[in-house]
Amino acid sequence: MRTTSRTIGTRRTAGKTTRAVTALAAGALAFSLTACGGGDDDDKDKEDRPGGGTEAAASVTLPKLDGASLEVAAVWTGTEQANFKKVLAEFEKRTGAKVTFVPAQDPIINFLGSKIAGGQPPDVAMLPQPGAIKQAVDKGWAKPLGAEAVKELGENYSRGWQDIGKVGGKQYGVYYKAANKSLIWYNARVFENAGASEPKTWDELLTTARTIYDSGVTPFSIGGADGWTLTDWFENVYLSQAGPEKYDRLARHEIKWTDPSVKEALTTLAEIWGQKDYLAGGARGALQTEFPGSVTQTFTGGDQPKAGMVYEGDFVQVNIGETEAEVGTDAKVFPFPAVGDTAPVVSGGDAAVVLKDSKAAQALATFLASPDAATIQAKLGGYLSPNKNVEASAYPNDVQRKIAEALVAAGDDFRFDMSDQAPQAFGGTPGKGEWKALQDFLKNPKDVAGAQRKLEAEAAAAYGG
Repeated sequence: MRTTSRTIGTRRTAGKTTRAVTALAAGALAFSLTACGGGDDDDKDKEDRPGGGTEAAASVTLPKLDGASLEVAAVWTGTEQANFKKVLAEFEKRTGAKVTFVPAQDPIINFLGSKIAGGQPPDVAMLPQPGAIKQAVDKGWAKPLGAEAVKELGENYSRGWQDIGKVGGKQYGVYYKAANKSLIWYNARVFENAGASEPKTWDELLTTARTIYDSGVTPFSIGGADGWTLTDWFENVYLSQAGPEKYDRLARHEIKWTDPSVKEALTTLAEIWGQKDYLAGGARGALQTEFPGSVTQTFTGGDQPKAGMVYEGDFVQVNIGETEAEVGTDAKVFPFPAVGDTAPVVSGGDAAVVLKDSKAAQALATFLASPDAATIQAKLGGYLSPNKNVEASAYPNDVQRKIAEALVAAGDDFRFDMSDQAPQAFGGTPGKGEWKALQDFLKNPKDVAGAQRKLEAEAAAAYGG
């Protein structure tokens, strides 16, 4: 998934953040998550609220498009694809247009290149990285958004979420789907049996891990077969430890991966990655575990799951849904602990980008920028919107509701996933670049200097020196 796939996936900095405000956002997230219960509100309450059981009036006016047809490409599969198709169905109902979903392969930019070379580009593509948006613009594929879509964005999105969809000052992307990637999910029964508590700092996380280990359960499950999960681990540690300014500079390759700040972050990561007994299956097992399995093995097995905790974003809930565990009761969550002065707030997302300019394609971009579209998918679960005008009550459970509220409350004070801001060759290709270098580091976490050299060599080649 890269998050979804990875959705939930890249990130550019949305403006300069002060540590104080970032700390406030992270603190609000911590309070919100620990206050979560597990169930939905009662049906009557949901029916009485905007975004609940009763359909709200349309907030955006769309043109009549009878006879028009559109193709929308995305890498989404399974439930995620099915839920998005329901959003497209509403667009069809309101406009009369016919929309076809085109399943794409990851990396989607390569898929689009082949479609465009064959003279059959989709009208709209959902791109999971700012780097991919820039590539699409640089290649002349992407078309600027029209006035109506830009207006809708201005009304519904913070400046930061608008800016990461811009290239050269022009708006090209609508960030329809977001991810809060600063979360650690845990098996509540394991924590209860061990007498463990939710940590707020990295040192406390190490103490919690030891407590879980001493109780007879392996502390962490890591989906190391998917290199993007490892980049997310690094980004949270680096943002909290090195700070937002250095995070921005490393994301742009303005400082090298041989910088002392990277050494410090990798050394910190090794405090967990280097403890083979702390990882389900050890490093070898982690490198053979794909992301979905890293989640499900944490919430199956009764009192003896393969691990007590798993790190990743809000989209983990989709995979928990494949087990018998209930989010909010059996499966709980806490914010990624502070490694430095403040806890990190790292996000990702998928943006709608117009490839074939037309009235219908621009109307779809406008619709996806509205709270109407996002509310439909929010109700279905496994989805998070950066749209600040989506009612929190639209989300199907308290955990997801609070995660959504915290993301919106952060405003511009977040950082977008670093690897998604990088050129695809470095930050978004399986078996290459940062993904491969961090997989190698997970295999041998004592070799910090070697990992830095590999990362810098790959980055220099991808960024052009």
